[in-house]
This record gives sequence, C-alpha cells and structure tokens, in this order.
Amino acid sequence: MADTNSGANTGAQAAVFQLQRCYLKDASLELPHAPTIFLEQEAPQVEVQLELSNSKVLDAIYEVVVVVTATARLKEKVLFLVEAKQAGIFEMRGIPNEQFDAVLNIVCPNIIYPYLRANVADLITRTGMPPIHLTEINFEAMHQQRLAQLAQQQPSGLIVPPGTSVKQ
Repeated sequence: MADTNSGANTGAQAAVFQLQRCYLKDASLELPHAPTIFLEQEAPQVEVQLELSNSKVLDAIYEVVVVVTATARLKEKVLFLVEAKQAGIFEMRGIPNEQFDAVLNIVCPNIIYPYLRANVADLITRTGMPPIHLTEINFEAMHQQRLAQLAQQQPSGLIVPPGTSVKQ
C-alpha cells in the first residue's frame, strides 16, 4: 500500500483551527441586599467589565477565557454582582505566525462570547429579575487597542506579543 502522505503534500501542512470544547469555567452571583432590594422600583445602574486571557494547554492546544463582571446598583446599594468565566479549548496548528495572535485574541473570543452572554442572562433571570443582555463586543477593536498600547510601551515602536521579552 502506498504512503499517501508523501509526494506533493510534503512541506505544506494544512492549517487546523477547531473548537474542542466550550464551557462555563466559573460563575458567581451575589444578591447582598435580598430580599428588600426587590421592593425598589427604580431602574438600576449597571457597570460591566470584560477581560480576556489565554494560555497554552498542550502543543497546539490553547484555552481562551472571556471574563465578565456585571454590577447593578440602586442608589448606593448593590442589587446584584455577577461574574462569569466562559472558556474554550482550541486546537490551532499551521496558522501563520503573523495571523496567530489575531486568531487567539479575536476569532476565539468571538466564538465563545455568545455562550457567555447567554449564561449571564440565564443566571440573572434565575434570581427573578429581568436579564441583562450584554452588548456585542468588537474583539478586533480591543485587540488593535491593546497592540497600540504595547507599541507605545516598547522602544522604537516594536510590537511584542504578550509573554515574550525584548533584550536591548
């Protein structure tokens, strides 16, 4: 039987990008002033913070985590505080170096963020309150902003990906 991997395919490896698993890594919900806070009639002020992180799990396997913290306040009292971490495990092989950082910080979060939005809305709904629907996030704009900040911090405008160091 002939080896089908030899010949024309030698040296040219096809890129692989695949979501292996998407999961809710952590979630917490606090209602510190329940049940009296439910008697309030005014609309709460909601503050939302978003963070991204990623780490290499194995060769060509990466975990990407999107974290959201939402705090709703009525006057000075916290109505609720919810924090959720949605994660995905991605297999990424043969992706060109110049595209790898964008795939990790734009494409991957775009895949797992809708799950985070649904989980946060569901968690808040289970308290008996109306859900908060997190807005769409432009992960590309966030990534470009982070690269611009890194460029300002580096000498000669050199952009260095996180986790690497530059020796002068």
